[in-house]
Amino acid sequence: MEKETKKSVNIELHDWTLGKKKGEKIGRVLRTKSINVDDLVQLVVSRGTELNATTIKASFELMKHMAIEQLMNGASVNFGLGHFQLNTNGVFSGDAAKWDNEKHNLSVKFSPTKEMKGTLNNCKVKVLGKANSSITINTVTDLVTKQVNKCLTPGGGVDISGFRVKIAGDQKEVGIKLVNCDTKEKISIPDSAIMQNTFSCIKFVVPHDLASGTYQLIIASQYTSKGTYLKKATSYNFSHILEVD
Repeated sequence: MEKETKKSVNIELHDWTLGKKKGEKIGRVLRTKSINVDDLVQLVVSRGTELNATTIKASFELMKHMAIEQLMNGASVNFGLGHFQLNTNGVFSGDAAKWDNEKHNLSVKFSPTKEMKGTLNNCKVKVLGKANSSITINTVTDLVTKQVNKCLTPGGGVDISGFRVKIAGDQKEVGIKLVNCDTKEKISIPDSAIMQNTFSCIKFVVPHDLASGTYQLIIASQYTSKGTYLKKATSYNFSHILEVD
């Protein structure tokens, strides 16, 4: 029988600008780390298994590609943490309408499995109180596709909406970074690529040569409303993972 492991998360409280009552806060899960498939494989191996890391990863890749193949042939696939099925986006005109790549696209609907839902219900949650960082990111909008909290387009614009997001300060960590979830490479957004930088909004241009993959957005700043800098920059890791095709 698999050894039961601890399941617990910490959340921090952030100011809620849309709150109707004074002092209302929203909780955000404090992310401890970002892990990829290789990390998961090593964790499985470290807990004891007759399979080696190469076999585990190869098996996962085979299953993943087969799941994608079947999904792209119209199947509803129960794989891993949830159920996947295809949806269509866009309006069709008339009974004889044809597919138009300019108007229509496919998307994937995900819903957690019963096991995943049960695990969520049994996860311990500890509220740590007010967040150490005063920065809050609410939405990241890709200005090319208009998608929110989902993707980035190389060479395209991005709109970050939030609270105290303004980039200010002279410490080396200050700025906007995109961290590749697989390689852990950190890509810094140069000041010249930032088109707007205010208390509640940042607009910047994604590097045109940004490689395909998944990325985490991180903002660090010494901004204060008093016109002075914080002694130490505070950072904020956006909770949504952003995809680059």
